[in-house]
Amino acid sequence: MIYLIDGHNLIPHLPGLNLAQIEDENRLIALLQDFARQSRCTVEVFFDKAPPGRAGKRRAGNITAHWIEEGKTADSAIIAVLQRLGKRAVEVTVVTSDRQILAEARNRRAKTLSSAEFARQLLSARTPTASPSAEKPDKPSENEVEEFLNLFRKKKDK
Repeated sequence: MIYLIDGHNLIPHLPGLNLAQIEDENRLIALLQDFARQSRCTVEVFFDKAPPGRAGKRRAGNITAHWIEEGKTADSAIIAVLQRLGKRAVEVTVVTSDRQILAEARNRRAKTLSSAEFARQLLSARTPTASPSAEKPDKPSENEVEEFLNLFRKKKDK
């Protein structure tokens, strides 16, 4: 199963996360990593308004995070993925509350979940260690560990 998630649409539905927070996207990705591991699925999450120099996609386990450059939208990026998938869109679940994306997903026979419904599923499937507030401040996130490992692999290869 593949999930296409409108990240900024989902964040307000999760307790402890807020769009005004600087690290809201990374905290959502950490929750989604735990969900993907438990569900054995692939997740692609899309975020609008990437900070300068951060546009693009990054992988972390079964998660691909897409930061959409200024002037474009996560909505249009999700719709473009659905269009590219063609008939394979039936293998996808789209998570958003945006009517335009939901209509496009349904037209392509993709499954849909509202952000509120997915948030409930995400929270009910969450393990105690996946809680962003349960993490100790000195414990590195999985993204940080992955970045350090990649750094050390690059240095070792030289």
